[in-house]
Amino acid sequence: MQRSQLAARWAAGRLHVTPIGSVAARCRPKVACQSLMPRVCAQRGVRTAAMGWVRALSSGDVTERMLQAVVADGVATLTLMDNKKRNALSSQMMAALKETIQGYEQDTAVKVVVIRHDGKVFSSGHDLKEINLQQTTTGTTEPVFSLCSSLMLAIRQARFPVIAEVGGLATAGGCQLVAACDLAVAADTATFSTPGVKIGLFCTTPGVALARALPAKHAMEMLLTGDALTAQQAKEYGLINKVVAPDELRSQTAALAHKVAQAPAETIKIGKKAFYQQSSIADLGAAYSYAQQVMVDNMCIPDAKEGVAAFVDKRAPKWL
Repeated sequence: MQRSQLAARWAAGRLHVTPIGSVAARCRPKVACQSLMPRVCAQRGVRTAAMGWVRALSSGDVTERMLQAVVADGVATLTLMDNKKRNALSSQMMAALKETIQGYEQDTAVKVVVIRHDGKVFSSGHDLKEINLQQTTTGTTEPVFSLCSSLMLAIRQARFPVIAEVGGLATAGGCQLVAACDLAVAADTATFSTPGVKIGLFCTTPGVALARALPAKHAMEMLLTGDALTAQQAKEYGLINKVVAPDELRSQTAALAHKVAQAPAETIKIGKKAFYQQSSIADLGAAYSYAQQVMVDNMCIPDAKEGVAAFVDKRAPKWL
């Protein structure tokens, strides 16, 4: 496929994969990914193993590298790389994240995903220049906020846990991204805020994630004042799990990710889905009824049978 064709399709809002081999050897990769958009790759004969490259194109030009993905030992590490835009959640960035995460659904090598960042800012939230342009040219910003919501849902609905690794500022949609993740580790230098109220654009969609991660009054205080939380405050409020020294952030996050990845993938999938499902059931009896059936069904899968048998036999389990 010619570059002009790729550019035209990217302008329509789609990401495309550059085949590896001679083309990739001649071109500097702009976004390194593994298992990105497997359906598209399969249709075009593109390999989706450890050597795939994704190119984000806009108006015929290759954009700066935005997202890097590496899979090792069951953990996929996604690094936000758009430093010039402070890792803003532009449509391109959100589409890349969403498609990569969804692409891992069928990749048995991935049991945990970590979202981290290059540079001093985790994410500055939505690309306000893009939003302003969309509003003035089309009269609506529905596409960008719809894409954002679908990204957050992709994280919540993923079969694997997603961990945020935050070493700097996470604001507005960036704070939403942290709150949407299942777990979060932050450096003691990180800060978190939802300052939309200060520019007349209330952080309503970030509030969806915050309301499910923080007590209501803490979430409302963040949304109404726009004030930043320190990492320690974020931990006390429940937004993140752990605060570490900056030079320990990567190792501590990796240790957590690999610890989670030791469990059977099917068990993790069942447990994550059931946790969020039962927590949305208001009636306590109904929640227990749902959860007990999940455990009954869980006991029927091979990994559970092996795990219980290994415990009884006082041996290490051999996961299938």
